[in-house]
Amino acid sequence: MPRAHYENVIIVTRNTELDDLVRRFNTKAQAKFYLKRAGQSFDAIEEAHETHQAVLTRLRQAIPNTIKSQTIGRELVPRFMFGDDDLVITVGQDGLVSNTAKYLSGQPILAVNPDPDRFDGVLLPFTTETVEPQLHMTLYGPHADEHTQSVTLARASLQDGQTLLAFNDFFIGANSHVSARYVIESGTRRENQSSSGIIVSTGAGSTGWLQSVYAGAAGVVEALGGTVLPPPDNGRLPWDSEDLVYSVREPFPSRTTQTSIVHGIINRKTPLRITSQMPTNGVIFSDGVEADYLEFNSGAELTIETAARKANLIIPFSEARHCAAAGS
Repeated sequence: MPRAHYENVIIVTRNTELDDLVRRFNTKAQAKFYLKRAGQSFDAIEEAHETHQAVLTRLRQAIPNTIKSQTIGRELVPRFMFGDDDLVITVGQDGLVSNTAKYLSGQPILAVNPDPDRFDGVLLPFTTETVEPQLHMTLYGPHADEHTQSVTLARASLQDGQTLLAFNDFFIGANSHVSARYVIESGTRRENQSSSGIIVSTGAGSTGWLQSVYAGAAGVVEALGGTVLPPPDNGRLPWDSEDLVYSVREPFPSRTTQTSIVHGIINRKTPLRITSQMPTNGVIFSDGVEADYLEFNSGAELTIETAARKANLIIPFSEARHCAAAGS
C-alpha cells in the first residue's frame, strides 16, 4: 500500500430530525407518541435516520485502519482545530458543506449525499455507492490534488480586526424587521441608505438567495409594465469566480437616504465598504447561520471583498478530466 496523502479523516455530520426530536422529548418513544398524536408520520423520520446512520457506518468501515479518523457534529466545526494533513468528509445536506468550508484552511472536502431520494445535493457529488472508490483515490491515487474544484469565498472584516467568511452569501442588516441604516461606498460612490439589508453572493451562492432577489426585482418591474433583460446565464457565476455580487434589498428613498447604489460587483480591487448607523441590532452573518454573527452597530466599519482563502471540493475523476480538457 502506498503512503497516504492525508494522515487523518475528519467526518463532519449533523443531527437528523430524529436526533433533534429525541433531544426535545428525551426518548424515541416519547417523540413517536407526540408526532402520532399530532397526526404526523414517524415512519419517514425513522427511515431517514436509519439511512443516515447506515451511510456513516459504511463510510467509517471504508477508511483504512492505518488512517486516523474522527466524527464530529456540525456544532463543533467553528471550534475544531483542523490540521493541514486532514481530509474532511461531510455527510449531510448542501448547507453542511458551506458551513464547514469557511472554517478550513484549504483542506479538501469530500461531500457525500447520504440520501439522494431526499436531497438534491448540488454540492454533493458522491453517494454511498461512489464514495468508497473516490476515498481510496483521494488517499492514495496519483495527482489527487487535481481532482478538486476551487470555490471562491467572501470575506467580511471590521475595523477592530473581527472577520467572517462566507461560502454562499452574507447578510448585512438588522436582526429584526426594522430598517437597516448605514453608509454604503462602492468605488468613488457613497451614500446614506435605509433598507431591508444587503445580500452579498459568491459564485457558489449565485444560484441561491441571489436568485430570489433577482426574481423579486423582475416581478415588480414587470408588474409595473416594464421589461426585464435577465443577466447572462440568469446571473449564475462560476464557483471560482473572483467576483462577488451585492444587492440592496428594498432601499427606501427619503430626504436623507438615497437609492443609486443598489447592485454591483465586488472584488479585491473594488471592495464594498459599509458603515453602520444602527444603535443596536445590527448584524453580519453568513450562509444563513444567524447564530454565528458579527455585531454591526453604530460606528462599525465593514469591508466586504473576495477572500484570499479558497474552499476545495473534491470532484469525481471524470469531471476533473473534463475540467482539465476545458482549460487546455
